Amino acid sequence: MTIYARPQYRDDFEIAVVCALHLESDAVSLIFDEFWGGEDGHGLGRAAGDQNSYTNGRIGDHNVVLVHLPIMGKVSTAAAAAGLRSSYTRLKLAVLTGICGGVPRPGGGKEIFLGDVIISQAVVQYDLGRQYPDKFIRKGTTSDNLGRPNQDIRSLLASIQGAFGLDRLRQQMLRALGQIQQNSTGRQNTYTRPPPTEDILFEPAYLHRHNDQINCGCDDSAACDKAMSASCLDLRCAENSVLRTGQPGSSRSQDPRVFIGQVASGDTVMKSGKRRDEVAREHNVIAFEMEGAGVWDQVPCLVVKGVCDYADSHKNEVWQPYAAAVAAATTKALLGLYPRTDNPTQRSAAGDNRPPPVTNNFNSNGTGSQYNNTGSGPQYNNTGGGNQFNGTNMTFGNFTR
Repeated sequence: MTIYARPQYRDDFEIAVVCALHLESDAVSLIFDEFWGGEDGHGLGRAAGDQNSYTNGRIGDHNVVLVHLPIMGKVSTAAAAAGLRSSYTRLKLAVLTGICGGVPRPGGGKEIFLGDVIISQAVVQYDLGRQYPDKFIRKGTTSDNLGRPNQDIRSLLASIQGAFGLDRLRQQMLRALGQIQQNSTGRQNTYTRPPPTEDILFEPAYLHRHNDQINCGCDDSAACDKAMSASCLDLRCAENSVLRTGQPGSSRSQDPRVFIGQVASGDTVMKSGKRRDEVAREHNVIAFEMEGAGVWDQVPCLVVKGVCDYADSHKNEVWQPYAAAVAAATTKALLGLYPRTDNPTQRSAAGDNRPPPVTNNFNSNGTGSQYNNTGSGPQYNNTGGGNQFNGTNMTFGNFTR
């Protein structure tokens, strides 16, 4: 059994997990194997000027710092990422973990359901551009686009894109999800999967609106304020324009599936099925979220998010806790596949790293006990003042020197 020493410095951390919502960080806290600096994980401080709040701990073999964002959005995330870099200068990977809106039918015969998980291959800042009277044109120059992940992250992604790697990731994710559900005893959320009847996909053009009221402001192109704050149950949305309900098959087939692709990131919550599909087709994205673009250029980053809605007007919070738990579990599974970097100043207590060679030469001058070796052979010929040992042969058990 490996014994993990408590890190003494922030430079001992190479991995960060970033969460924008309390329900996201609550789920992530359940994948930590232990916290450094007490039960709450606070204790290593932060650099001058850094205003972030951190929790420090260990996930598997890695020291991990959890970053709590104050609000959602790219601006908040970019500021937090800058502070993170100033306090944790040796970071190699930041995982943005949480919930997102999924593109239900991204093409290629794929279908994404609520509770599935998205891993970013790239991030598209889809709301950066120019708004003309009749259209919006996204900036597409090289300087405006977010770059691809570095080679370290691309290697990690390559390891999970084959059948073997993806199956291994899913198995580890399911084990971590079970850990989260088991450790959630006594919490408000138990992170259980909602029933398939709560997974309803509507026609992209069908709005979340009143269907039986007159002069409330609802029509085929708009919804009134009261309708936007009402639930689908209240508005009886399920009676109209349903494309798909639930994921068919056994309970095993309802296990979360992993999708790797481009993620759209913007400062607005996508709540339009028609606009969702337009952006998805134009930029080949499979999900929408709000923080990835803010951290992508600051630190090497992956976005790992569970699908809690379909980025349309029929949003609800039923799937949010489970989606957050699936994202946290996938994050733990990914970190289990991410190699530790060798540190020559540390050795594993399990003995899998050889200790540095021991040198038997002790040379000192002046007074005191001295070991100054001269001549050939295993001699201890001491010179100078103090207690001295002069000999040619010393026998210890069956070993002769």
